[in-house]
Amino acid sequence: MGLSSCRFLRLALLVLLILPSILTNHYAVAEEITSEPDASHYAFANYLGSGIYRTSGQSAAVVNIPLGFELEDSDEHLLKLRLTASLGFFDYSFNDLPGGSFPKSVGTLTLTPGIEYHWLVDDQLTLESYVDLGYGHNFSTHSHVGIYSTGLSSLYRFGSAAYSPVWVNRLYYAGYKSNQNDSTEGYSVLKTGVDFALNYDWQWDDIRVEPRLFVAGHWYFNQLKFVTPVGKNVLTSYTYEVGSTLAFSKPISFSAIGLDSVEIDHIGLSYQVGGGLKVWRLIFEFPL
Repeated sequence: MGLSSCRFLRLALLVLLILPSILTNHYAVAEEITSEPDASHYAFANYLGSGIYRTSGQSAAVVNIPLGFELEDSDEHLLKLRLTASLGFFDYSFNDLPGGSFPKSVGTLTLTPGIEYHWLVDDQLTLESYVDLGYGHNFSTHSHVGIYSTGLSSLYRFGSAAYSPVWVNRLYYAGYKSNQNDSTEGYSVLKTGVDFALNYDWQWDDIRVEPRLFVAGHWYFNQLKFVTPVGKNVLTSYTYEVGSTLAFSKPISFSAIGLDSVEIDHIGLSYQVGGGLKVWRLIFEFPL
């Protein structure tokens, strides 16, 4: 891919970032004329993250499998092909974890391929943008959704090398359209947080393992709706999150079991709460 192609792609991604404000108005009107609820919030599984979600009416588990392929890499930019597969499991709760109980069947599946561009401004600042077009299927209702998402992020590294803090800000939009009743839904969110080390690490074979902590807040511009079969729907305007991860100096590959494209560079756990939502989130990538 030549330099002119990269410039065109950068311009195209920046143009796509202004579309959410237009599409949000369209989705809001469509929601008002929808008469039958469709529990399609699973369409946002990739963007909400892996974990066990608990509301007043239902528990559900989400497992995201992030895949990525570098298309071009240089000192100034990085171009990646994104692909995340998300599996959803209904009626799986915190109480199932201690006993080692696992879901017996998959309730939902989403696939969200896309393009991601990183602009390496300098040693401290990195700007990122992406656009996704995906598909989701609900096995219990035999319905499916089309998924669209785009976003812009900044990552700023500051402070001492011992604690290597990273301040992250992300602004993104996700939406879907369902074939069940032509319903549409969308939400926009601002996410900000800090991830930092503890000035401690150890060696595991040829990999350096570093424990890290992070805190974050999420603010939803148009309330994120969790449709529940029991009780009222949960409308969330904000959540707060605290967690811990183990960061690996190089990605751990699953090529031994035939999954060459699956690599993880973090593993961890966090707790997220706010607006009637409680989440234990499982982390297999950079947490913010």
